[in-house]
Amino acid sequence: MPFILSREKDCISISFLYNTSMNIPKELILEQMELGPIGNFLYFIGDAATKEVAVVDPAWDVDFLCSEAEKKGYKIVAVFLTHAHPDHVNGLEEMLSRHDVPAYISKHEYPMYMPKHKNLIEIENGHKLKIGNVEFNTLHTPGHSPGCQCFLYKNVLITGDLIFIDGCGRCDLPGSNPKAQYDSLAHVLMKLPNETLLFTGHNYGPKPVDTLGEQKKTNPYLTCKDEEEFLVHRMGIF
Repeated sequence: MPFILSREKDCISISFLYNTSMNIPKELILEQMELGPIGNFLYFIGDAATKEVAVVDPAWDVDFLCSEAEKKGYKIVAVFLTHAHPDHVNGLEEMLSRHDVPAYISKHEYPMYMPKHKNLIEIENGHKLKIGNVEFNTLHTPGHSPGCQCFLYKNVLITGDLIFIDGCGRCDLPGSNPKAQYDSLAHVLMKLPNETLLFTGHNYGPKPVDTLGEQKKTNPYLTCKDEEEFLVHRMGIF
């Protein structure tokens, strides 16, 4: 099995381990944890050599996140935010009160969502974020919100709510833009190699992770032939 499933309190922790069948880089710490009432996936990502990690989208149960990091000997050195919807950032202030580290967010995030904290650092598309010896590339992927962004290391992509396994993020919220969502899917995500592993923002699909190549076959939002078909399918726009 490529992952370990454990239950603590009212959350599920899914800890992905390096496994040749998944092709996860051996130098990468990658742990996926399901927390909260709507199936949010949160992550530790970082450097296996230094045990330094970033917390992706701290929410719901900061006690659990901090105790997990301590138990495994991880040093939390940053927070990465895929976007700032409340279900992805409702633990941010508490996390930063416990760990005085930078929190990286897209400068394009919708003003009503943008957290207010001294540790917040606004970044652009293509910004490089280094955790230990592992350097992540930031991909700006607006649509679900103006500031949605993904974090890429080799063949591993932390997608936030850009895409789910056999689904994609809502486009009917304040600041959402379905045409931008299509563009992010068609012209950013779809340009990545088929071997890219998609680690999403919610456990809304039949499995916790899949390759982009497989999602091109099964995800109805990636099989649309053009923007018009996507808008009809996603928004009911004729």
